[in-house]
Amino acid sequence: MKFTYLFLLISLSTFAQTWQTIPNSISNGNNQRFDDVFFINDTVGWAANGFYATVYKTIDGGINWTVQLSEAGLGGDYYFRNIEFINENIGFVGTLNGVLFKTIDGGENWTTVTNITPNPVAICGLEAIGSSTIYGCGAYFTPAHIIKSTDSGNTWSFTDMSAYANALVEVTFLTEDIGFAAGRSDIGATILKTTNGGTTWVEIFNSNIAGEYVWKLQILDSNTDAIFGSIESVSPNNAQLIKSLDGGVTWTSYDAPDNTIQAVGFISETKGWMGGYNTGFNETNDGGLTWTNLNVGRNLNRIFIINSGLAYAGGTSLYKFTAATLSTENFIEKGRTPLNVTLKNNPVKLKLEFDIDFPADDNILIELYDINGKFIKQLARDIIPYQSTRKYSFNVTDIASGVYLINLHNNNGRESFKFLKE
Repeated sequence: MKFTYLFLLISLSTFAQTWQTIPNSISNGNNQRFDDVFFINDTVGWAANGFYATVYKTIDGGINWTVQLSEAGLGGDYYFRNIEFINENIGFVGTLNGVLFKTIDGGENWTTVTNITPNPVAICGLEAIGSSTIYGCGAYFTPAHIIKSTDSGNTWSFTDMSAYANALVEVTFLTEDIGFAAGRSDIGATILKTTNGGTTWVEIFNSNIAGEYVWKLQILDSNTDAIFGSIESVSPNNAQLIKSLDGGVTWTSYDAPDNTIQAVGFISETKGWMGGYNTGFNETNDGGLTWTNLNVGRNLNRIFIINSGLAYAGGTSLYKFTAATLSTENFIEKGRTPLNVTLKNNPVKLKLEFDIDFPADDNILIELYDINGKFIKQLARDIIPYQSTRKYSFNVTDIASGVYLINLHNNNGRESFKFLKE
């Protein structure tokens, strides 16, 4: 069963700019995260909690929040991945359950979008650009697609992106025609670019390490030639910050501060932050060469930059980069709750067998890697419609003796366990 929570008030005073937890009484025991946060201006914004499938709105920069949408009134289980608004009235919530929601009154009422053909299996990224155009993409658990509307979501087009990628998780655009999509291909983490509104795409980056994703992208407002991305990888490979200062023509990679990195956000070519499902804000002031753990936040997925002195982020709680003192309260935050996996046999001769306890509806990719983090193959893609225990059995007679990794990628992150093949 899932719950929604009320938000508390914040007292304000002034001091140096820093990241702080917004004291929002969402100290949920399961540490489920806000997957996305979006602000239309300095003070009006929305936050989407993923597991609890709840949308909150603030009109005073995070001092007060109200619940606008929750799955309690939707008659089903959902996971809210992202939220995006074209203007203060028209907005969208993308889910990992094959449903896209739309509002035309600032979030007071929501309807289900039913006129996308074929219906996307999930929306992992949304981007509004211009006065009436919005793009969406998915899915992290495959297949790859782009949806687009040029009339504020009244009509939609659907593009099968399997020729370019097998999974897409992020879209960001400079203009209604020029933009980027990111995810993974068969050979590695990929970034695609279009200059004609998505009619055609070209690959401008690939990590060439199979199994990796470009998870988040950011274009710097003050210099649109500066693009930052986060690469989610599988241990022992390092997660990466990737950066381009020439609009995506050339890229530089830096080791990320943690191997569970997903979120990225910069306020200049050199100052920015990264975080992930097991970490909070890590700050760099030299463009990614070195990092400092700020010991603030946890389970970060989105960093939303307003300007060089104001930003918001979503993780286990909501966070604000500001010169105002939000609270003196102390928060204890944890990373994602790992899946409960029961390995039935180890070492393994013929079949690898294990159970996974799913606390709620979910999606999962089960993939096989060698001990050095080299992708071998996908074993399963499974849709979990409700809380359950799933039993898995895989024939491993086609692999040589040795130690291997099983990587589990679900709605909340990635984790691995080892097994020995005799």
